[in-house]
Amino acid sequence: MTQIPVYYYSSVSNLTRRFAEHLAARDGRPVRDLADPEVRRSEAPGRWVLLTPSYKAGNADEVTLPAPVRAFLRSAVNRRRLVGIIGSGNRNFGAHYQAAARELAEISGRPIVFEFELSGTPEDVARCAEILRQMDAALDSAND
Repeated sequence: MTQIPVYYYSSVSNLTRRFAEHLAARDGRPVRDLADPEVRRSEAPGRWVLLTPSYKAGNADEVTLPAPVRAFLRSAVNRRRLVGIIGSGNRNFGAHYQAAARELAEISGRPIVFEFELSGTPEDVARCAEILRQMDAALDSAND
């Protein structure tokens, strides 16, 4: 079964990176770091899932989606191949919790497949990994 890669961005806190690395360690899922300029300038070779943090902490004027994520999504190919969004956030952001994932889902028409807080729990990783496995299977069967 083909595994859908997860492209992610993590700030210096590395909370999102930890979650992505746990997904990769759990079942060998490919993960790609959008902080890497080569990855950011590339085109996804097929379907992919975005893992993004939200930065809006209560100021409606703040940019929500990280610049490296916006840069990757400038490619029409990458936008077309995006199949789902995983959101990372901080409940202290109140109404702006998961703002980036929710705004991107609305704009792109792609579903939010999972949300977690900070770096997630082992249970979050297990649930997200299962959702991604189900997506892998569904997309594989759709290609048959």
